[in-house]
Parts: sequence; C-alpha cells; structure tokens
Amino acid sequence: MNVVRSNRPKVGVIKYSEIIVIGSGIAGMFAALRLAPRKVTLLTKTPSLTGGSTAWAQGGIAGAVGLTDSPQEHASDTILAGAGLNVSSAVEVLTTEGADRLNELISMGAPFDRDEKGQIILGREAAHGQRRIVHAGGDSTGHHIHKWLSNIVSKTPSIEVKESAFAWELVVSNNHICGVLVYQYKEGWVFHKAPFVVLATGGSGQLFSATTNPSEATADGLAMAIRAGLKVADLEFVQFHPTALSSSRTSKGLPMPLITEALRGEGATLHNSKGQRFMKDVHPEAELAPRDIVARSIWERLIEGEKVYLDVREVLSQNLNNRFPTVQSICVEAGIDPKTEMIPVAPAAHYHMGGIAADESGRTSLQGLWVCGEVASTGAHGANRLASNSLLEGVVFGHRVAEDIPQKQTYSINNAEVYVPIIPELSKKIALEKLTQGLRKLMYEKVGLRRSASGLELAIASHEKLANEIDDLEARKSQKSPTFVQVRKWGELRNLALVGHLVTIASLKRCESRGAHYRTDFPNLEPRLATRKYFTYEDINTNSDSEGTSFDGTKRESKNAISSYL
Repeated sequence: MNVVRSNRPKVGVIKYSEIIVIGSGIAGMFAALRLAPRKVTLLTKTPSLTGGSTAWAQGGIAGAVGLTDSPQEHASDTILAGAGLNVSSAVEVLTTEGADRLNELISMGAPFDRDEKGQIILGREAAHGQRRIVHAGGDSTGHHIHKWLSNIVSKTPSIEVKESAFAWELVVSNNHICGVLVYQYKEGWVFHKAPFVVLATGGSGQLFSATTNPSEATADGLAMAIRAGLKVADLEFVQFHPTALSSSRTSKGLPMPLITEALRGEGATLHNSKGQRFMKDVHPEAELAPRDIVARSIWERLIEGEKVYLDVREVLSQNLNNRFPTVQSICVEAGIDPKTEMIPVAPAAHYHMGGIAADESGRTSLQGLWVCGEVASTGAHGANRLASNSLLEGVVFGHRVAEDIPQKQTYSINNAEVYVPIIPELSKKIALEKLTQGLRKLMYEKVGLRRSASGLELAIASHEKLANEIDDLEARKSQKSPTFVQVRKWGELRNLALVGHLVTIASLKRCESRGAHYRTDFPNLEPRLATRKYFTYEDINTNSDSEGTSFDGTKRESKNAISSYL
C-alpha cells in the first residue's frame, strides 16, 4: 500500500499523462477510443496490443439485437444465471446499453458473421432463451474483434501505446490516484503521473493450473487495487468453463484450448466413458444448463476416474457456414478428428466474477480511479456469468467509464513521490516458476470447482507459507538492474499469491453453495446469504469485512471475522 522505504532511491523518470488506461483488452481499448480526442496513455505488459484474454474468446458477444428479442429478456437470463446476487441496475445497464453498443459496433464495421443475404447471424448458447450471440470468424470472435479494435487504436493520434510496460503499483495520495509505477522494457522504472486512471487489466485465470486464460491473466490490477486499499467484492466466485480440451498442456502450465459453448448451443452432447449422455439426468436444459452446473457434473465424473467427451460430430456434419474453424484446428493439432471422434474435455478456470468493487459508471472507492472489464465487479454477473456477456461488458462499461471521467483535472498530483521497489537477486536454485506452479496446482485442487472447509484451510496455510517465502526473498540483496522479464515474473508471483489467498478466504467465509461457488460441506443455497461480500486490505488486517454494502461502503449491515493475511 505505497509503503515508503527510506533506504530505496526515488524513481527518477517521471512522465505526465492526462488519462492512463492500463490493459489492452476489449474494455481498455474501447475506453481509450471513447476518450478521444483527449490524450490517453495506454499501458500493456504484452509486447503488442493483441495480448490479453479478449483475443482468446471463442464465444461471441451477446446482445438483444434480434427482432424477437429484448433487453428485458436478456436481463432475465442474466439474472437467472447469476443465482440471486446480480445488482439489478448493473444488469439493466449491461443489457439495455449492450444492445446499443452492439448495434454501434455493427455500424462501425465490426467483422461480424453474416448469412448469404448479408444479415448478422445470431447464435444461441447455454442459459440464453434466445438466439442473441453474434460471432466473428465463427468461433474466433475475440481474435477478430481484438485485431479490428487494435488497428483502430493504433491509428488514433490521441492514444499513445506503451507496450511491454508492467504496471507494478498504483500511486495514491490523500485517497486520490496520482498515477502508476511501471517497469518498461527499455526505460526501466517510470512513474506515470495522471489525475485519472482506468484499470482494465483483465482477470486472474492463471491462479489455477487448468485455465483457458493466457499467461498474462495474473490478477495484476486486482492485486494493485488491494494493496492500494480499494474495496473489492465477491472474490469467491470463479467461473470454470465446462469444456476445455483435456490434454498434456495443463501440466505444462499452458492455457487449455477452449471448446466453445456455441457447439452445445447447436446440439453437441456430453458423454461419459461408456458413451452415455448424462446431462439429461442432471438438469432440464441438459447440455444447455448454466455453466457451473455443467462444469461440476463433468468434474464429478472426472474425480471418479471416468473420462468425459463432447460429441460434435453431428454439428460439424451440418457445416454451419464453417462456424467452428478454431475448434477443428486445435483438435487436429492434438491428434483428434472432431468430425469422426469425440473430444475429451475437462473444466478450466475461465472468468472471475469477483473483482474491484465499482458502480455502474466504473467508479471505485478511490477517487480518480475507474475500472472496467473482468477486473471490475459491478454486480452485473452475480454469482455466475451468463455466456458471452463478458465481451459485451467490456464494451458497455468501457464506454461508460470514458463518459464519466471529468473533463478537467480537479486534484493536484505534484506531491506524490515513488521509490524503486525491491526485486530480489535470485539464484538459479530458486525457481519462480516452481513456486508459481505450486500455487496454481493448490488453487485448482483446493479452491476449484468443489470446496470444503478442510481443503480451504489447508490452502490458507500453504498461502501463508508462500507469503513468508516471498518476504524472505525480498529481504535478500536487491537486484540493481533487473530485466523486464525478471520484474514481470516476480511481480506476477506476488500478485497471484495475494489474490489467491484472498479468493480462498472469501470462499471459506461463504458457507453455502451459490452459482460458481460450491461447498461440499454446505451444498445448499441459503436464501439468507443472498448478499454480496465486500472487504479491503485494512479489513483483512483488522479481521473484519462487510456484507451487503454498496461499493463505497454505505449501508453496512454486519461485520464478521476474517482470517489474517501473513
């Protein structure tokens, strides 16, 4: 939390910006574009704008743009999937303005798929009552939309892009953002000063050994916000996608290829080792049940030693305008012919409903800081995100954040001072990769699809041990001239360790099963617990938290004990 170390030198390179956007996914880029012609510095830790989770999204963008659809029906489906924790005003914004933003993207020339008559093709996915999903390039929507947006951003004069720039710490003075400390590939440590900052850093999928998220999804923005004292919400709710390709990639720490939910929307079915369909006995909607139900049903069979397969043969035989080239490609790469063989699948961490608490305009509990996309928790998704609402969320709230940022600076940032962080000089015997992979394996096994008090407490003890190891390493000799890779790897481990610990604490505290959060020792949904949970770094250290409060801390109803960190 911006602790000043008197024995550390001050950061010498200072750069001024009108507005800083951190993150180059759909939320960050759309916000930056909507801020034009105001001057924006867009920071991304990846070597190009095309990094992040957006480019990996096979599913499409949901929106009530069909003739028989409505934002109200979209909202109803979103709330049903959210298991009683959605904030109704945020859902209304998402679905009502979502239709407007989607039509806007269409009018801008977004490369959405069309039929022979030139009409936008609408698909259906699990828990949607209507065909309302638009795709681009079949099952590679994220890639096509991200590439299209990044080209526009690159050509926008008001946006200065800083690539290979790892955001280390939010700089705060008198409860107001002053900028961000960044390590840049060529410049080293740079203090980017600005009165307004937008965090659009994505999710935390790399907390888990099995994930569909790319390597950069390491909870950086969420960890920075926690250290800066911001209020966070609903960290226990992590969505696992039911159908990721089961392969050796998991043990290698690589993201698992996603087998898009759109296939099940078109009729693909799930089968056990005997070739029998099992979802018909689990839920009335069978394979189109909400993601948490499908994912747990698959997981239960896997831990019993069975294998689970997705049968897409009939779907692919119908061609469907070659809508699934990505799935076919990744299967062939894994030695599977999906036109003649069933695909082995397993659940993988996919999306974090929890995050930095924000209102419908992306405002946080820290003045001058806005958030949008997966790093934010507005309550729009509740306890379980509805399929294809994530890219929509990035566009809707990226736009809203840009609209809400004041036109004039009202706060002086000249008094902020920043010191060079400690990057320990590590020997080859200390493998950061080993520490990181151990954390990820622990999270998947103990804080994954099925949780219990005993497993969560074991995880907390392991987190505390890891935190002590990190402290011990930081107490060693500091590296004077670290490389970008060293700073990034060390920073990502710190961020994952902190957020993983807090996700575990939040999971232990919710003594029920709701949405994506399932406790074997509390298997039922408890109506009396239908409340969101908020806390800050200070709450952790003072053994308290708040339930049912708004993002800014009003309407506090109760306080409960919470485990200490470190």
